[in-house]
Amino acid sequence: MEHTAHVSKTALPGVGTRYDLNTDSGRHISVVVHQDGRRIVAFHDPEDDDNCKDSTPLAPYEATALSKLLMPDPVGHLHQHLEIDLVTEHIPITKRSPFAGRTLGSTQARARTGASIVAVLRRTDAVPSPTPDFRFALGDTLVVVGTREGVDAVAELITGG
Repeated sequence: MEHTAHVSKTALPGVGTRYDLNTDSGRHISVVVHQDGRRIVAFHDPEDDDNCKDSTPLAPYEATALSKLLMPDPVGHLHQHLEIDLVTEHIPITKRSPFAGRTLGSTQARARTGASIVAVLRRTDAVPSPTPDFRFALGDTLVVVGTREGVDAVAELITGG
């Protein structure tokens, strides 16, 4: 059975919002999210909610970095057992590309390089798992996954390099 944490939310008029979490170990942690994006992480006395034991302010980029550290990696344990040498690159379709206006299938990218075009980013939209008949447009960005050599080969192919 998976555990779930209960987080309570309290509006702080003129300040922002306070989120509180009581941990299984009996600790009380609060995060105050200010209207300007700042965050403050605080540790409280579980017997006295008004008694703050310690706190630290976090800039938005620091809060983002901390959240990434705290987020469990569902496949992280695999990295201990497997040597996976995959990279991901974003490759733009420019006016130099011989594939602007042509289909994904016409690249034969996977057969020629072993790397896969797994998505296409177009303006504010994303097309995951494009089909072979997907037509590239000038300004598209291809998301390519494969070995370093395979991804480099797709970049050379797509950019006309």
